[in-house]
Amino acid sequence: MKAYISVDLEGMPFIVSPEHLGLKGVLFNEARKIMTKLTVFTAEILNKLGFEEVFIADSHGYMVTIDVDNLPEYVYVIRGWPRPMSMVIGVERADVAIFLGYHAKAGTPRATFDHTFSGAKVDKIEVNGVEVSEYLFNTYIAGHYGVPIILVAGDKALIEGDVAKYTPWVEKIVLKESLSRYSCISPSLSKILKDLEKGLKNAVEMFKKGVMKPLRCSYPMEVKVRFLSTEMTDVAELLPTIERVDGKTIKFTARDAVEAVKILELILLTNPRPQT
Repeated sequence: MKAYISVDLEGMPFIVSPEHLGLKGVLFNEARKIMTKLTVFTAEILNKLGFEEVFIADSHGYMVTIDVDNLPEYVYVIRGWPRPMSMVIGVERADVAIFLGYHAKAGTPRATFDHTFSGAKVDKIEVNGVEVSEYLFNTYIAGHYGVPIILVAGDKALIEGDVAKYTPWVEKIVLKESLSRYSCISPSLSKILKDLEKGLKNAVEMFKKGVMKPLRCSYPMEVKVRFLSTEMTDVAELLPTIERVDGKTIKFTARDAVEAVKILELILLTNPRPQT
């Protein structure tokens, strides 16, 4: 069997400051150690539970956050950005998927670093009339390939929101309870590791019993994106397949989840404002 781990940073325990998130942040190395420790531990437990290969998708920012020194032999790391299918590239290679460090969608109250794919550009994203988080959108992509998400670990706001609502069968691990956008309560790392080990064992057992199932979205997919600024809409509507709904909102139709994420990624890569 093969497992796939998609790893984000904002939903990791103890991560509360913008200085944790960027490559030049003074707390980035601390964040990298936390993310790497939880990810490698998860891979080790999965291997003990019978997964011969574990693919890890480094999925935060420029997607080079995980420290790749001393990785187990059975691990393959997907790094770098931009890349097709973003946070779940290669998920079709696996039998099961695990999402670590995932956060709540944009606009969620009391959620650390709440955003949906781009905090600098996106106000909200809807798929077939449902507002989605990164978790839900990525779960649709995994579901397209018939891959079930068996465990999610991240912000309590996400766990009690989209995870519980749309995939109640998934094993859930709370890594942090956010008090505000920049504050949270987290258990100790030792407790988190114990919870992860127990959760992974339960998740794999339920997978083998057929309880875990892929979440599939109905096709074609109508995707609506509301930006934070009209300049993004100005550029997005240059594509002939994009319809402008209002000043800040566009929509498009995709034949499936894979096409949808590729179109979305292209739109979000387009930034007309010079970087300063």
